[in-house]
Amino acid sequence: METQKIGVALGSGSARGWAHIGVMQGLLELGIKPDVVVGASAGAMVGASYAAGKLDLLEEWVLNLGWRDVFGLLDLHLDGGLIQGKKLFNFFDEHMAGMDFSDLNLPFAAIATDLESGREVWLREGALADAVRASISLPGLFKPYKAPNGRFLLDGGLVNPVPVSLCRAMGADIVIAVNLNNQIVGKHFRNPRKLGLITQLPVDHPEANSVQEQEESNEILNKLSQWFGLEELRNGVEEHVEHEKSTPGMMEVVATAINIMQDRITKSRMAGDPPDLILNPDLTHLGLMEFYRGDEAIKEGRAVVDRKAKDILALVASL
Repeated sequence: METQKIGVALGSGSARGWAHIGVMQGLLELGIKPDVVVGASAGAMVGASYAAGKLDLLEEWVLNLGWRDVFGLLDLHLDGGLIQGKKLFNFFDEHMAGMDFSDLNLPFAAIATDLESGREVWLREGALADAVRASISLPGLFKPYKAPNGRFLLDGGLVNPVPVSLCRAMGADIVIAVNLNNQIVGKHFRNPRKLGLITQLPVDHPEANSVQEQEESNEILNKLSQWFGLEELRNGVEEHVEHEKSTPGMMEVVATAINIMQDRITKSRMAGDPPDLILNPDLTHLGLMEFYRGDEAIKEGRAVVDRKAKDILALVASL
């Protein structure tokens, strides 16, 4: 009798995606080694790292990612996206340069979206870093990825936020899905302390002890103040006064719209092709761009596995 394969579908969610690191670590601690892993957006980044045997290296890199690393990449010219993304892909340049899908330890695939046709694209061959770059290209935040065939690819979460269907197509008989967008709609809307893309305002750290570091911090904070429509961002205090009838800012609208879209599409796709088990990390307190809060996300990833450990083990025992 052929052994049934366990697959894990890692969903999109931008900065919330670091929770996938904790989820995969938690599954391994339960003695569960997935036979197939697929991912959309940040799920593709973590899934690729796991399949390449570099999950621990990714965790170390994420835990050392500071807010200045992220917001220092803001591009006010909006050349296809708010963030250039180079820093966020340095991990692949440092640890997975030249790696191909054929070099991986187990079957892996990433989801992307064709900008022109709107079709779902399954990335299963070629350069691993290119597939991840395409899958994580969230509109408005990251620049679209130009594929070798000239097509522009966007974030896979636009069409398949939790790619259960791809996981089954890759040969998984049992699918564990990780949904990062559960109950996210409306959490950050019209709240002066939660701006959608960021929920904790960065501060000019006193340990930045050089004049250059202070100037860099000030420049970043000035960019944030322009983009989020705030008069002042200092010491974590927002001095902008928001009136009840004021129009929401552009980035607030973008973040809220992305949350609504991914929530609705996730529910629709999983209703048509439900996973065997769903893990819903509680990450509503994290904004889309808070990649520097990886420690919180990873811990919650582990925690959700702990909470569902009995169900996970029962599912695996049924194979």
